[in-house]
Amino acid sequence: MASAVERFDNKARETFESWGQTTVYRGELLRHPVYTRALHWMVALFFFLALFSGFGIYLPWLFRWFTPIFGGGQLSRTMHPWFGVAFVFFFALQALNWLKPMAWTPADTNWMRGMKKIVSGEEKMDPPETGFFNAGQKVQFWEIVIGCVVYLITGIVMWAGAGTFGRISVAISYVLHDISALIMLGGIFIHIYESTFGQPGTFQAMIRGAVSEAWAWTFHPAWYKEVTGRDARQACEEERRRMTGE
Repeated sequence: MASAVERFDNKARETFESWGQTTVYRGELLRHPVYTRALHWMVALFFFLALFSGFGIYLPWLFRWFTPIFGGGQLSRTMHPWFGVAFVFFFALQALNWLKPMAWTPADTNWMRGMKKIVSGEEKMDPPETGFFNAGQKVQFWEIVIGCVVYLITGIVMWAGAGTFGRISVAISYVLHDISALIMLGGIFIHIYESTFGQPGTFQAMIRGAVSEAWAWTFHPAWYKEVTGRDARQACEEERRRMTGE
């Protein structure tokens, strides 16, 4: 029997698919449906709104030029926590959406052991057991999950103020809130790099929802085999021979 989460997720997917469209051309595979893409961009939108409004609040001497974007310093302070709540909300939906594929497996442990060769480009293809998400993506996912919990708790403490939680709790919350934001910002920089220059073809997965088969067998061989029934390395070799005329 499907769990409540699965029933909710399936219903959400069906609803969003009725609103949008994903075109998959020959030689491509469906990677992210409309629902996943919509959540991704809502998470991204509210993350950067919270980030930029937060910069103007916590470092006004350096980022005061951000505050006019949000209507001034007072409105930035008012909107910042709401941006944060929206970010946590939409990421929570994405977390439910990706709960199963983000589970850690022995294959992820092996991926981490060979991460240096993968990141450096010494290994041209990810390990054969790499599924829908690799270990690096899973690490970032769970880092954001933990970050959202920290944001939510510390944000509530700061929002309610010293009159409710005391000055020490508020002071500690400011520090934890800022540290979590910096860690997440670093992860976002890595994410942007990997989705563009690090793994060419990844960005279109969140724009169009589809990826090339070559992308799939290169970066997610086990997922490629699951979807197509073909061995990734064999498919790569067959395509090489076709292209070279061997």
